Amino acid sequence: MTLGMKVSKSYFKAHALELLRRVEATGEPLILSDRGRLVLEIRPYRGEEVRKRLRGTLLRYEQPTEPTDEPWEALA
Repeated sequence: MTLGMKVSKSYFKAHALELLRRVEATGEPLILSDRGRLVLEIRPYRGEEVRKRLRGTLLRYEQPTEPTDEPWEALA
């Protein structure tokens, strides 16, 4: 379950800059609701962290456009 501050979309509209600065400063996600239903989550961008964690863990394909010899499994 995601923890974070929850606000309505109308409150967000009136206080967007303040709320976005809070997300940046604290790293805490912001969850927006619409008529009591949770609809959006805003969180800090962590692209570099993910890239660093994945570096060296991915397979390399010499010929990515060529067909493979191994059958693919369908996801159910």
